[in-house]
Amino acid sequence: MKVVKSLLLGTAAGLIAVGGAQAADLPVKAKAVEYVKICSLYGAGFYYMPGTDTCIKFGGYVRADAVLGGGGDYDFNKSTSSANGGSNNRLTNYYLARARMDLNVDTRTATEYGVVRTYADMVFTYSSSDVTGSNPSAISSSSAALGLYHAFIQFAGFTFGRTVSIFDAPWQSYVAGGPDTLPGGSNHVNGINQVAYTADFGQGITGSIALEEETTASNGQSNLWNVSSGTAAQFVTGVYGANDWGGTRSPDITGAVRVDQAWGLAQISVAAHDLHAAYYGATETSGHPSDKWGWAVQGSLSIKNIPTGAGDVINLQAVYTDGATRYNFQSLFPQAFFMFGGSSSAYQSIGFAGLADGVFGTGTGIDTVKTWGVRGGYTHNWSPNWASAIYGGYGSLSYGSTGKSMICANFATIAVAGSTCNPDFNFGVVGVNTVWTPVKNLAFTADLSWSRLDQKYSGFINAPAIASAAKPAAVYELKDQDSFTMMLRAQRNF
Repeated sequence: MKVVKSLLLGTAAGLIAVGGAQAADLPVKAKAVEYVKICSLYGAGFYYMPGTDTCIKFGGYVRADAVLGGGGDYDFNKSTSSANGGSNNRLTNYYLARARMDLNVDTRTATEYGVVRTYADMVFTYSSSDVTGSNPSAISSSSAALGLYHAFIQFAGFTFGRTVSIFDAPWQSYVAGGPDTLPGGSNHVNGINQVAYTADFGQGITGSIALEEETTASNGQSNLWNVSSGTAAQFVTGVYGANDWGGTRSPDITGAVRVDQAWGLAQISVAAHDLHAAYYGATETSGHPSDKWGWAVQGSLSIKNIPTGAGDVINLQAVYTDGATRYNFQSLFPQAFFMFGGSSSAYQSIGFAGLADGVFGTGTGIDTVKTWGVRGGYTHNWSPNWASAIYGGYGSLSYGSTGKSMICANFATIAVAGSTCNPDFNFGVVGVNTVWTPVKNLAFTADLSWSRLDQKYSGFINAPAIASAAKPAAVYELKDQDSFTMMLRAQRNF
């Protein structure tokens, strides 16, 4: 019996061991692998984020620019290049270089209220150094810069965050390529903070209204000159006084109606801009001018499918402003600048311009500045790989009689007898470019432009020294100025 019992126990133990081994060898049910799936709801390039019903798309470009020509329409723009582009001396950069990467992220989610969208556009730039004086220590080193052009949420027709203005034409100021400094309409390509609502009426017809933060020079606010503090040293650089804005009181109120169909596009835009000054003097007791509202109106037209060739397009704009100068001389146009040239009857010639929304002095109200402008461009496609364009822009600025008399009182301190004071000016740009696209999303551009400052001063001035431009105190002839600039660009979109 003991033998039988031992055999039975041993057999049972063996069966248990074998069963345990078999159980351990059984495959464990694996967790389902989540693959990235294409999202076809919103066009090419979107994918579902794993585990969600949100679609995402990454895009952007890498760009390399070389700008040739000193004192040109790129160069005098301090926001993009040399501070001494208009000096036309040994401090002027005869070439500039810039490398840029743009990365954008677009997400969209379908909901019972419609599509919820977020969009962000980040820009990384490395540019040439500037020279701001004859001292070598004044040479600024090249450095990387970060920009945020867009960061917004869209839901049920509303837009919250930073993006282009609804006042702008879809092409911003680039009617057919061209420089950043083309006058004749608005341009918020770098974005502006806003709350906007767009209603879609069907057939390509939309209406929009927005509250926009036009409170910095890089957005849509020009100077508000307090002329009582102007100096001769500032005057010859186009600075006619202190830029004497007060704190925020009201955002700009903008509206637009657009028709966007197969034949092209037509848009009418309007804007109201609050001019809120600080004080006449250094303290509250000095008093201040009352607020004044400026305004702007713009028309934009794009004509497609023209007989000259497939994909050819004509873009046109016209704008008028009163106390809202940035809607014409747009966000990348310098708001005070000078340009030097040669002279046969003085040390050198000079042209300078100061832009403003309004002018005031001690005890006066704000006298608004009026402008008008036009711009246009025509693009022709020679083949799928080659395209050329011609473009132009023209802007005119006029000070009111009160503001002009205050500015000219300061001009009198440097004027030579017989000279005429008139701070009004016109500025024009024309140019041509050619784009070669050897393969999809890779383009090489050559763009040549001519700029002209038509200033209204005449005669001569005893100008003080301008240390940043290495200009001595001397007699200068007041004269119109010209410049030529060529931009060479390579860009890869992705």
